[in-house]
Amino acid sequence: MHELTIAKSIVDIAEVELSRHKGVKVVQITLQIGALSGIEMEAFNFAWPEAVRGSLLEGAECVVERIEGRLRCRRCGTEFSVSEIYELCPECGSFEHDLASGHELRVKSLEIYS
Repeated sequence: MHELTIAKSIVDIAEVELSRHKGVKVVQITLQIGALSGIEMEAFNFAWPEAVRGSLLEGAECVVERIEGRLRCRRCGTEFSVSEIYELCPECGSFEHDLASGHELRVKSLEIYS
């Protein structure tokens, strides 16, 4: 389950930032996770409590903002929503596209007590 590894990496990032800003406790962490990021949300939600146990994130609220998957057609320029990366352009039927959004995996913000 790579979601546990990802969750532990997020804990590491938060702990570094907490230390950098001389914080005492994380109250809330906001994550942005794209629909096309390869993160299985059910597995991530299952792994999160284990990843934060005993860390400075234990007890903090975890807010996840899901970023919609969107592709931009190279042929006609149409941007469209997708749930899979291998979808045809609804305008011209092309498979030639670039990822516009949905691949994100980032810590958007931390609310900390100093």
